[in-house]
Amino acid sequence: MDKIFFKERKLESIERALARFSPLASNCCLCPRCCQVNRTSGQAGICQTGDQARVSTSLLHFGEEPVISGQGGPGKARGSGTIFFAGCNLKCLFCQNYQLSWLNQGELVSDEELADLMLNLQAQGALNINLVSPTHVVLPVLRALKIAYCHGLTIPVVYNSNGYDSIDVIEELRGVIDIYLPDLKYMSGELSKKYSAAPDYFEKARLAIQDMYCQQPELILDNQETATQGLIIRHLVLPGCLDDSIQIIDWVAKNLSGSVGLSLMSQYHPCFQAPPELRREISRKEYQAITNHAACHDFAYFFLQPEPFLSDEHLMPDFRREHPFRWK
Repeated sequence: MDKIFFKERKLESIERALARFSPLASNCCLCPRCCQVNRTSGQAGICQTGDQARVSTSLLHFGEEPVISGQGGPGKARGSGTIFFAGCNLKCLFCQNYQLSWLNQGELVSDEELADLMLNLQAQGALNINLVSPTHVVLPVLRALKIAYCHGLTIPVVYNSNGYDSIDVIEELRGVIDIYLPDLKYMSGELSKKYSAAPDYFEKARLAIQDMYCQQPELILDNQETATQGLIIRHLVLPGCLDDSIQIIDWVAKNLSGSVGLSLMSQYHPCFQAPPELRREISRKEYQAITNHAACHDFAYFFLQPEPFLSDEHLMPDFRREHPFRWK
């Protein structure tokens, strides 16, 4: 695609989204929580975020799906240019990134500084800009992307969210986001209420993900087997919640096509305020039951993690360290 046309198309999409979203910040309904606080005056709702983004770290990430991070791991893959935002609109009790989602650890950055982070990651050879937990910071992200595109950003943008997104926001991101990477955590309203205080999680996530699918219906890879466009749905398998996991896999298979990616994650580890029934890792038998069920469906792109008994330490970050992940 012609670089000038690419930039103009991106900027047009961003301007449209900003015009739609900016008024919402003074009575915030940018996510399904609809806290209605005035974020432009420094008020913060559940996400603990005002008008600026708070960033914990930015780095080349080698632990995402191979089509996102690249093939081969550290020393071989180029890595995903990942920006971890502090704050969260969902706040799961068991969150492995609780230092960010609950404790809000990070530094406030200006729009210009956030744009510089994106451009620096591109200069390091990142395959994409991977925005982790962007839902509550969509306005500063858009403002920063506008600056970054004007200064030469060309790599794909990944919207790596918890799935608890407003369909109105997702609709306006058409033309801005190249790759959607949402979680689909729960189908059961009982579970989502108990663990994330969001009884409407599935209904909101379902609508958002269906719109993501309308925008990016096919996972497209380049000649290096790296994603350039598309949708990958992640599901973290929770101990003792196999029935819910099976229902989620069946819903994805029935309502979307096999051209999207499905990523089944085995990395659950008890963290933070995990209740008693979740204070263990999933078993080998549990994970195999889920992966065997998913294999019965026709997913063209099916991503697995190491089984729990081969648990990878690098999947559990510590954001107090300069380098949060211990890459192997």
